[in-house]
Amino acid sequence: MPETTGGSSVTVPGLVDGWVTLSARWGRLPLGTVLEPAVELARGGIVPEPSLVAAVEQQRTRLEQGGATDWSLLSVGRPWVQPELAGLLERIGAHGRDAFYTGPGAEAVVDAVRRCGGSLDLRDLAEHGTPCPAPVAVPWGSGQVHVQPPMSQGVLLAMALQEVRRLHAGGATVDDHLLIEVTGAIFEHRSSCRRGLDLLALELTVDLERASGRAGPRAYLHTAGVATVDADGQVVSSLVSVFDDFGSGVFVPELGLVLNNRAAGFTDGDNAAAPGKRPVHTLAPAMLTSPEGVLGIATPGADGQIQTLLQVLAARDITGAALPDAVGALRWRSQDGDLLVEEGHPRADALADRGHRVVPVTPGADVFGAVVAAGADPHPYAVADWRRETDTEGVA
Repeated sequence: MPETTGGSSVTVPGLVDGWVTLSARWGRLPLGTVLEPAVELARGGIVPEPSLVAAVEQQRTRLEQGGATDWSLLSVGRPWVQPELAGLLERIGAHGRDAFYTGPGAEAVVDAVRRCGGSLDLRDLAEHGTPCPAPVAVPWGSGQVHVQPPMSQGVLLAMALQEVRRLHAGGATVDDHLLIEVTGAIFEHRSSCRRGLDLLALELTVDLERASGRAGPRAYLHTAGVATVDADGQVVSSLVSVFDDFGSGVFVPELGLVLNNRAAGFTDGDNAAAPGKRPVHTLAPAMLTSPEGVLGIATPGADGQIQTLLQVLAARDITGAALPDAVGALRWRSQDGDLLVEEGHPRADALADRGHRVVPVTPGADVFGAVVAAGADPHPYAVADWRRETDTEGVA
């Protein structure tokens, strides 16, 4: 199994190529213009939030081992200025993907990975292409839910929604117990997510009365979600993530960044590590389309992403809750055989009575995600969770 730290945990970064593709297909402004605010923040500096300062202290040794001894972020108490990153973003805006995947940028990435025990080479970066296949879609409510295709585990959300819809049509009560059991059933297929649409043909076993005791999803948390809508009704649902604090811990000084550790997402079976292979990853933004309009929705939370979205969509579209109420309601999260439940959840005792291993957790804890949603019906609107550092903003 790949390591979670160091060069062997690094896969070819796909974000930059994804930006370029996104801008070319759907952008209204040049990529360089879009990146200008990020360039200004990197060059002008920011004051790190307390949570980031705490993460630095927890990971300082790991970062220093990865080559970040002189990284300005490690100088606690000072503004975080990132001139190298600002320069990289400017070059990407001017020259596109070549600024990162070829030339000095690629050489810097390869040097850092190899210094930390990895084996990426220049050809790996030069030949990279971020795939953009069609989303996986399933009927839901009066329309459809579209999820990210493999290698995202978003297909698990499609499986869950399809099963909930089937059970509801058969007369089952869609309550928290049912959603938890559906969650356990779909996560048995996580390692097979590369099968995509084929997974929707599988039969799931769901006990409508008692907890099955499945081990269920795992614990990981390092993601940020953004959902936007413009005046023309164009909606984006997105997530950006590192798999652990500071990813692999491998620092690229020439570019002012650390590399992600997505190779840690390899497991076994269909998801076993192999040359040229992409691991299953947790990011599962979703889009809802219906005669009423379009809604982009996403949340951080690793394996909790699908669980949070399942609860919100079931509350909105089956129970009939307004979207802000569905987002704000107390949640649960199935994790490693336990059921984490926000204290005060009205169904906690009933879930324990049905055999779930209920573990009370402080409301708003990171494990419960932080939903962002933006849509048009036909007028633009947005909803932000009260959890984490989440907000809405309108720009005229």
